[in-house]
Amino acid sequence: MKLLLDENISSKLVKFLTKDFPESSHIDFLNIQGTSDTSIWEYAQTENYIIVSKDNDFRQRSFLFGAPP
Repeated sequence: MKLLLDENISSKLVKFLTKDFPESSHIDFLNIQGTSDTSIWEYAQTENYIIVSKDNDFRQRSFLFGAPP
C-alpha cells in the first residue's frame, strides 16, 4: 500500500510512514503541489496511491465517484 500525502499534511511525516508504507510520498516530492484535486485524484489512481488528506473535498469526491484511490 502506497500513501500519497496531500499538501495540508506535513511532508515530514513521510519518513515516519515509510517503515510501514515504504513507497509513500508527498505531493511536494512529486512536484504536483498546487494542482487541482482532480489532477491529484487521477495521479493517485494511475500510480496506485491512497490519498491521505485533511481536505474535505476528497471526501466529497468519493461520494460522487466511489471509493477514493
